Amino acid sequence: MCFKTAEVLPLLKKSGADQGDPANFRPISNLSTISKVLERLALAHLRPHLLSSVNFCPFQSGYRTGHSTETALLELLNDVYTAGDDRQCIVVIRLDISAAFDTISHKTLLHRLYAEFGLSSTALDWVCSYLSDRRQYVKIGQHSSGLFDCSSGVPQGSVLGPLLFAVYVSPVGNVIESFGVRHQQYADDTQLYLSMRVSDSAQELDVLRSCSTAVRDWYLSNNLLLNADKSQAIVLGTANQLRSATSIDSVEVAGVALPVATTLKSIGVILDQRLTFNEHATALVKSCNHHARAIRHVRHLLTESVAQTLACSLINSRLDYCNSLLYGAPEATMYLCKC
Repeated sequence: MCFKTAEVLPLLKKSGADQGDPANFRPISNLSTISKVLERLALAHLRPHLLSSVNFCPFQSGYRTGHSTETALLELLNDVYTAGDDRQCIVVIRLDISAAFDTISHKTLLHRLYAEFGLSSTALDWVCSYLSDRRQYVKIGQHSSGLFDCSSGVPQGSVLGPLLFAVYVSPVGNVIESFGVRHQQYADDTQLYLSMRVSDSAQELDVLRSCSTAVRDWYLSNNLLLNADKSQAIVLGTANQLRSATSIDSVEVAGVALPVATTLKSIGVILDQRLTFNEHATALVKSCNHHARAIRHVRHLLTESVAQTLACSLINSRLDYCNSLLYGAPEATMYLCKC
């Protein structure tokens, strides 16, 4: 039982967010080391089987060899550039799911593993045991809550949790594709997008409206909640296409009219409407400068080796993240990255 007890640490999702609102925190579960070792052993056996199934969503980039946030965004950009060559713009919707990892139905997950992914016998019994009788408590500073049972969800911060979540939401890809809408997923981050000519925008936006409503209904039937109010929409295209698309000032998502934004943050990258990446580069430079100043304050206490390690982990990792997306970006954007 001690291997199934999690210490939940609430971490602020975004810097500067209101700390008085519990919705702005992400509950990260700290589990025992032995528990994570056992999970990694199980993952080594389960992942090849689950990922090889035809029922695993091919547009899910999380936890798959050769796939990452970078490949998911590259696929999106490739479709945007292809549409641009065909004189079309693309409407992108980033869906927000409330407490996605915490509301998974164990019964539904186990049935899906058995019926759609062919998991049975000892393997299915092990997953059932892994999900059952879990407990957790919340710790803030030196204060801890009492223990309470987890009747749903998978631990956010566990080794197996993300893969099980990807399996759980795999069928939603079929719902999206039935409308002819393209999508990309990375864990619970989902982007719907559809290319269109401005003359056909009313009809295509109606397709997106119907698709998002169907996705919301699927989530509801599977104990998940699509938070349409916190979802975002953006129109991507060339300058001429965007001038022609000024009539697209809002996109209806699951009954909520979302204003078209000038930027959209997707999996850690800020996309602007013309894909110049100026806003992304500005934010990147600001973040790197912040960490460089922090290292400078303690540099006299560090050896050269430790200082280099800190610089690589805190600064170079940010410069390297999804940097292939900047290929072909304007020189002004690249100049910002060099500053």
